[in-house]
Amino acid sequence: MRATFHLKTLTVAIAAFSVASVASAAGLDRSGQDVTAFFQDGVYAEAVYTYIDADVSGRDNAFNGDSNTRFEEGNKTGDIAEDYDFFRYGAKADVNDTFSVGIIYDEPFGASAEYTGDSNFTGSPTTAINNLIGQRVTPLVPQVTNAQELSAFVDQTQQGLAQAREQVAQAQAALAANPALAPVLGPQIAAGQAGIAAGEAQIAPLVGFDNYADAQLANTQTTKVEVRSQSLTALLGAKFGANKEFQIYGGPVAQRIEAQVRLRGSAYDLATGYTSNSNPDMDYGWIAGMSYSKPEIALKAALTYRSEIDHNIDITETYPLAGLLAGDPAAATQTNDYEITTPESVNFDFQTGINPTTLATAKVRWVPWSDFSITPPLYNEVSKNNPLYADDGLNLVDYEDDQWQVELGLAKRLAPALAVSGSIGWDSGAGDPTTSLGPVDGYYSVGLGAKYNVTENWAVSAGGKYLWFGDAQGALPTGKVVVDAEDNDGFILGAKISYQAKQGF
Repeated sequence: MRATFHLKTLTVAIAAFSVASVASAAGLDRSGQDVTAFFQDGVYAEAVYTYIDADVSGRDNAFNGDSNTRFEEGNKTGDIAEDYDFFRYGAKADVNDTFSVGIIYDEPFGASAEYTGDSNFTGSPTTAINNLIGQRVTPLVPQVTNAQELSAFVDQTQQGLAQAREQVAQAQAALAANPALAPVLGPQIAAGQAGIAAGEAQIAPLVGFDNYADAQLANTQTTKVEVRSQSLTALLGAKFGANKEFQIYGGPVAQRIEAQVRLRGSAYDLATGYTSNSNPDMDYGWIAGMSYSKPEIALKAALTYRSEIDHNIDITETYPLAGLLAGDPAAATQTNDYEITTPESVNFDFQTGINPTTLATAKVRWVPWSDFSITPPLYNEVSKNNPLYADDGLNLVDYEDDQWQVELGLAKRLAPALAVSGSIGWDSGAGDPTTSLGPVDGYYSVGLGAKYNVTENWAVSAGGKYLWFGDAQGALPTGKVVVDAEDNDGFILGAKISYQAKQGF
């Protein structure tokens, strides 16, 4: 005889492990865009808080040369990943035995990282500036090979020009007092003025380089990135089938995103000093899916698709190199608009009863991060000055691979009001090398959770997850490896309060 696991006996176990079961290390993925609140029975509402503390550190690249792949272990970077938290809220109700409505708020994408300590990502970018001087100034003035020599040369030349101007002024004054001296002083004045003009022409670009170098070498800031997003999803579901076991669902999605980026230190070479602020932008997409349920064995399965969402964002960028190349410091700051397309995704959620007190679950998520990029206009335009990227320029952020995330879990009802759970997980990451702003290549994880029914309708849940991050190298958009991160880990803590009540029709 086939076993029947009445849903009532498993209710306390359902979702016990979902508190800290999502949060990803691939791309900008954070919440996992969970919609399982919509699949709960009757009236259901939840509020979830998740806190992430990741320890990501490594070594910068001590190699200073043309090879993109050569890496020589340099200084420690310190902990790059900043603590990060986010919320998720969900509510769902059945209109009748066919239709259901729901709404879900989450924070799907994000990043929070900062380089601190003494590394190539902080402070005075001496190496980058000296390399630029060697490339652009030394061919014109062989005796100048670094910032110190450039500053000395500019000062000496300006002093010489000042003396020459004074001599010409004295000669002009003498000529005005005694025009008979014209045959002698005239040629001297003309020669002096020609020499001054030649000196000014030679020194003009060097003054620009010197001012640029001084401004960059005075930097005391760190490299930092902050990305935040919010999403609101409205859902309408319709059940069908002989026992209403199938459901199709979908609805609109409103998404808001903003970002700040600051690149400092020698690691970013000529991009050092770059700063951008992407103002908040709201735009819209959609969600659709199909689910199947078999209550007698607590089986639920759902496949959910989320569309891409195109954001047209106002961005203010400051790129000191742009001002240097234009010969106008004002050209270093520009405000434009550009497009970011947050990626589509597919989630598969599955659960089934194993026995009357035990529930098994599986989650699979796919996100095509290889299609995603962030391409600020000024950053991209300046990169085209390099003949290697003259056609399309460079993206500030992009990824090589798509993300796959898998998590398996078990929940056990220990008492009428108490259940515990455990999970194991794997995240593929989005490629190695990856961006220097997040040098992690996926993770393995283990998690524990518990759920306690305070009353018949109210429950509280808490959980944690430990993550072993995959080793990764962080590279610039040019492909040059600038950091190597190994042996990193982190943990996630979550808490949830939920309400559930039956509805009769």
